[in-house]
Amino acid sequence: MLPLRLPFRPASAVAVLALAAMPLAAQTALQGPPSPRAATLQLADYLDWEQVSEPRLSPDGRRVSYTRRFVDKLADKWESALWMVNADGNRNRFLVAGSGAEWSPDGTRIAYVAKGEPSGQQLYVRWMDDEGATTQVTRVADAPGAIRWSPDGKSIAFTMNVPYKPDNPFARVALPSAPKGAKWTEPPKVVTDLDWRQDRQGPTDDMVRQLFVVPAEGGTARQITTGDWDHGAPNWTPDGRTLLFSSLRIPNAQMAWRESEIYAADVATGAIRQLTHRKGPDNNPVASPDGKLIAYTGFDSTDATWQDAAIYLMNADGSSPRALTAAFDRSPAGMFWAADGTGLYFNAEDAGARHLYFVTLTGRVQPVTSGSELLSVTSIQGGVAVGTRASPTEAGDVVRLALKGPVALAKLTDVNADVLAGKTLGSQEEFWYTSVDGFRIQGWIVKPPGFDPTRKYPLMLEIHGGPHGMYNNAWNFSRQEHVANGYVLLYTNPRGSTGYGSKFGNAIKNAYPGKDFNDLMAGVDTVIGRGYVDAQNLFVYGCSGGGVLTSWIVGHTDRFAAASANCPVTNWMSFVGTTDGPGWYRNFEKNFWDDPQEHLRRSPIMYVGNVKTPTMLMTGVLDLRTPMPQTEEYYTALRLRGVPTAMVRFNNEWHGTSSTPSNFLRTQAYLREWFTRHSRRGTASD
Repeated sequence: MLPLRLPFRPASAVAVLALAAMPLAAQTALQGPPSPRAATLQLADYLDWEQVSEPRLSPDGRRVSYTRRFVDKLADKWESALWMVNADGNRNRFLVAGSGAEWSPDGTRIAYVAKGEPSGQQLYVRWMDDEGATTQVTRVADAPGAIRWSPDGKSIAFTMNVPYKPDNPFARVALPSAPKGAKWTEPPKVVTDLDWRQDRQGPTDDMVRQLFVVPAEGGTARQITTGDWDHGAPNWTPDGRTLLFSSLRIPNAQMAWRESEIYAADVATGAIRQLTHRKGPDNNPVASPDGKLIAYTGFDSTDATWQDAAIYLMNADGSSPRALTAAFDRSPAGMFWAADGTGLYFNAEDAGARHLYFVTLTGRVQPVTSGSELLSVTSIQGGVAVGTRASPTEAGDVVRLALKGPVALAKLTDVNADVLAGKTLGSQEEFWYTSVDGFRIQGWIVKPPGFDPTRKYPLMLEIHGGPHGMYNNAWNFSRQEHVANGYVLLYTNPRGSTGYGSKFGNAIKNAYPGKDFNDLMAGVDTVIGRGYVDAQNLFVYGCSGGGVLTSWIVGHTDRFAAASANCPVTNWMSFVGTTDGPGWYRNFEKNFWDDPQEHLRRSPIMYVGNVKTPTMLMTGVLDLRTPMPQTEEYYTALRLRGVPTAMVRFNNEWHGTSSTPSNFLRTQAYLREWFTRHSRRGTASD
């Protein structure tokens, strides 16, 4: 049996982290003269990687603000700053530290969120003239979110958590007073809510999300909504009198499953009207330019594990609701009314891509963009849109596209050109194959730089989470860094994935894991059939739903030389009561106390007696989505049986293992070290 300690030997990454703590002069003395840049992507390049998001077009269409994320190497975390670029791509420049900028209706200011006084994140306004004066608008106790300017530019709406006191059955219990100077243990936390904690947040039963409005010049934020319910992002009606939002303002709302309604709040009085009354989720309300119609997303209540939403329309008073895109069978996101009110633009995922679409008021859906790309439009002004775009050969950047006439994309940023300069990258190939029941499955093969089809390469199979999620065709640092180390990498969208319609997404209803395993194995067989994969050196990994399927795979086949089941669910019976929401109790037709058969039959731990594959487990110690005991149960069973295993407990990580920059480095390096150590030919590059 292998020792439990796992060697970590990515010299380049360790060197970068160590050097980052030294003065620049000391770094230069140690490093000597600059060395030539590596010809392929290196793990250390991640520390110089940048990401762009939230581009917003100014009302006059001449400037684009966006958020730019970068790694603070000393603090080991991501930081954000606001940048601006002209709409023609010129004068790309830094504005201010912060994120989430929104332009005022007249284009003279932006509102954004940044660190402030007395503490935490606060709302700011920056004037966009040459002086660039900034004002801290709020001094609130919790971080503002979902900021929205009023149509007249005089107010800003936002959401914020406020304290909430759940029922405490022991509130009247009288205890003897502590003696003077005593240091008694802090009182226990008493939990009575059904849904009481969330991953990346911790306990949430002592707060609810409410809507606020604050003067744009600064002042006291005024709470608009009240009650013991969370409220979604607000959107103003054109007259500036009303805020539209989603919520579920009913008694015992936590017991409802996939239920929400659209409401309208009078900004002056706080009076709230319920606009929808349909059983099922209704979300994302947006008023038409003339204020007469409201578009929103939703679907009728169903017991399907996945159902694509549709765009609906109703009159401003909530009357005459009707579906616009019911036949489209893809979930819309980010809706924007056309300036003339004749329809709506929206984003939607489809078969590994994401594109912009337009739907008329009669329900005719037209694609605006096409091709192998991941496009997310985030702002539209008149006939021009901006968003972010990635493709198989390009990492994400800000783009502009004209909506009139032939659609032409213009790339406005190239934030990682310096990192990728002179590097040879792996190529990516899309393919389709047939699995059991005739299901057509989409996948991608990422090949190493300098790929030689006459060689035999080790194969990594990467499995996505969710399980209702979608891998896409976009360039990906993690995959490119893996293939730069001599692997062929396969990733697919097995049944249950989104982006292929409701029927495909619902194909794992009450049967997960199941035939999605067959989909993955058929993909592996297809790639092996290409002739360039070493069938003795197959490796598999995934996180969350990918961890579920990885732990399922090693219990059902010995074909993989090694595996890494990251942040997995391994025991459905113990999982449903410890995860961060009650919805997973509905994963199977019956509750386990009525009939435990499916919970047991679909639990990877029930097949741990079959496992021979060396299997590592990696999970964040803060994980509330797939809590650490799921990993511990599987690890102990593997260890007891003598299967080579290691449990890696990531500090400062909730669900996943890579949100902290140094943990991303570790995740990449530990995976390859585990696979190399258990390679059936000694090294992964043979």
